[in-house]
Amino acid sequence: MSIHLKRIGPVLMPDQSRVLLRPFNLGDSQRAGAIIGRIMAIPEDQVGAVLDEVSAEFSQRHQEIRKLFLERFEQVRELLLAEWQISEQRRLLIGSFFLAEYSLESAALFNPSIVPHPDQTGLPTGSLRFVLSLRATGEGHISSITFRTGIIHPDNRIEVDAPRGCLTEPRQLPNPVYEKALFARKLVELGLIRESTRRVMSKLGESFALEELRASLQAEQFRLPDGMSREDRHESQGIWMVARSNYEVRFQPEQNISERIIFPATPSQRNGIEDARFVYFQNDDGTHVYYATFTAYDGRIVVPELVETFDFLGFRFITLNGPAAQNKGMAMFPRKIGGLYAMLSRQDNENISLMFSDNAHFWNEATVLLKPIFPWELVQLGNCGSPIETDAGWLVLSHGVGPMRKYCIGAFLLDRDNPAKVIGRLREPLLKPNENEREGYVPNVVYTCGALLHNGELIIPYGLADHATGFATVPLAEVLAAMEQEAALPA
Repeated sequence: MSIHLKRIGPVLMPDQSRVLLRPFNLGDSQRAGAIIGRIMAIPEDQVGAVLDEVSAEFSQRHQEIRKLFLERFEQVRELLLAEWQISEQRRLLIGSFFLAEYSLESAALFNPSIVPHPDQTGLPTGSLRFVLSLRATGEGHISSITFRTGIIHPDNRIEVDAPRGCLTEPRQLPNPVYEKALFARKLVELGLIRESTRRVMSKLGESFALEELRASLQAEQFRLPDGMSREDRHESQGIWMVARSNYEVRFQPEQNISERIIFPATPSQRNGIEDARFVYFQNDDGTHVYYATFTAYDGRIVVPELVETFDFLGFRFITLNGPAAQNKGMAMFPRKIGGLYAMLSRQDNENISLMFSDNAHFWNEATVLLKPIFPWELVQLGNCGSPIETDAGWLVLSHGVGPMRKYCIGAFLLDRDNPAKVIGRLREPLLKPNENEREGYVPNVVYTCGALLHNGELIIPYGLADHATGFATVPLAEVLAAMEQEAALPA
């Protein structure tokens, strides 16, 4: 049976005018101090005019820009060469010299995932409001997560709301609370099991705040007259790193979702947050939470991490642990199966694996589920987002890499009760780059991080040549009818 896939638009192109105010770090404290010295040499009666010129040029591009100037000044004031009395205007001006605009989408806007919006009020029957997450890539190839909203109309027409407002990062909550049992399990997983670690943890309650952990670490540091041994210092640094890698952020409710940017915030994310795969997850009690697996990249090592949110205002970042939590392409099932969390993954750069766990943060074992067998996927096979539950089984979009590093999107079907059983698979790609899509930052690539099912149609947002984002729809019934039984496929 033939499959009638439609490319329906719109196409979302990277917009270089969407800029975020970020710290401008010179990497040289002496040079930075000298710059502050030159700013201090500006006569006081001229400072206001210079500041007004900067504010006039940039205040329409950023919210509360003077507040940001002051915050940045406080971050760099230790570079002052002397204890000068500094007017507020001069503090504002100094702060402005250590900020810079960063164009989030200057290189690309791609690799989308799509989930139902938490607010479905006020829509016509048969419509669905959605949240679209996208990978925005800018200067230095640093990737962040940006969002759009839109509506799928009853005729499956897709309308994406125009982004508006000034881009802002969330505020990191200053003193997050940790569960002691979960935190201790993470430490054991990382091999942080010395007696000093046990002493630090013994001072903490069943739940504890970051400042309580800091106090316990400091108490351990001064426990002996000669201080800590080198090994114990290493343990303490490891404990603190784990704590800072698990954090919470929150946006202001008045900020439109298209104004919210999740930019790399920890050492493991230094070079980017890549390919977030959001899923609308149903808890055992019927409530829902949004999870997203993503790849953190520090320039050398890729690390899978997890973020959760209920409302796209507050986000909790959590490290993924265990020997199976590695490489790229992890995607959670939208509910537990047999009382366990389930996850698709790719540990070996070639095959799709399946994992189960009693804890969403720990993944210990993976079993190969699917191997490449068709020419268009012989280089590499991976999932394209979380499985979609249908009456016929779990539908999974896959990506395959073939000759000339061409990326195509395929699909396969898993048994609903036993997802370790593959019951169907497309022999040919569902979506491959056409002549209008193959040119871009990375040629010959179509890729998605998550689709959804609506009114019997599969709605697929997808990246075009790692540059822009388009949309396609295809009837679910046609995809299922075109699948061949796994037993009939070549080994």
